[in-house]
Amino acid sequence: MSHLENRETAFENKYAHDQDMLFRIESRASRLLGLWAAQEMGLTGEEADNYAGTVVSSNLKEAGTGDVIAKVTGDLVAKGKATDTVSSMMVKFMKEAEIQIKAA
Repeated sequence: MSHLENRETAFENKYAHDQDMLFRIESRASRLLGLWAAQEMGLTGEEADNYAGTVVSSNLKEAGTGDVIAKVTGDLVAKGKATDTVSSMMVKFMKEAEIQIKAA
């Protein structure tokens, strides 16, 4: 295998690793946002866990977290709750999730 092929393989492996890390971070952040939103809506226990699971599942529709933010915002609006902090909470949870994933 030539030096160029080795570099290409290394770049492909790094890209795959980075995409896997991003997926794991987004999934964890979506779960954290779901648990936060569940609390905002007065859900507890199994209901909160189930809701957080639906938030994570909503992230599988499109790349990025826009679909998650839209789902949580819509759910909070339906419950008559404020939605002005959803995006900032997602940013917070992305940072928190990255720390958690890298520490694991």
